[in-house]
Amino acid sequence: MGSVGLLYVGAALFVNALMMLGRVEARSAAILNLFVGALQVVLPTLLLVAAGDDLAAISAASGIYLFGFTYLYVGIGLLAGLDTTGVGWFSLFVAIAALVFAGVNFFDVRDRPFGVIWLCWSFLWFLFFLVLGLKRDELTRYTGWVTLANAAGTTTLPAFLLLTDTYTTSAVFAAVFAAVAVAVCAGLWIPTRPGRTPHGTAPEPATGP
Repeated sequence: MGSVGLLYVGAALFVNALMMLGRVEARSAAILNLFVGALQVVLPTLLLVAAGDDLAAISAASGIYLFGFTYLYVGIGLLAGLDTTGVGWFSLFVAIAALVFAGVNFFDVRDRPFGVIWLCWSFLWFLFFLVLGLKRDELTRYTGWVTLANAAGTTTLPAFLLLTDTYTTSAVFAAVFAAVAVAVCAGLWIPTRPGRTPHGTAPEPATGP
């Protein structure tokens, strides 16, 4: 069930990345955020009901709410034309919580690839905090491209691996995944860093992750 939600988180990140890069109009992106946000609240609720006293299942479900609330927050904010500081500071909370979930996956669940994925999400949501909470608009393009990379690598890819029963918790896979993630994030900084905007124009202010 969680893999289905993960797939549609990838869709939301994809559309939101294009919004941050100026390819999708903000209000039109709001609808998908509301759909995915609702899905990411309903699914963990069902998982919690079925979990009983299984702490591992409860922990897994609790993390999903972080993203469900993010997308609902973004969707409502876009439609209502709200200031982004609220969702920006909430993103800082998500970034910190994601570090804890990364530790849980590394040392408790022993799912090292998802430990790396949680670290990637922590970094991404910290970027959302910088852009939306602190209004660091010069980081919008970089954040948009990192969001696009996360849409492909940390949500869509693992979702399909899980759905096809080909996902592995191998430490080797985790190490390769981590190396690729660092290389992608570092590589994207070179063409998108402040002062390297297309045609010398300033980036558009971001409106949501």
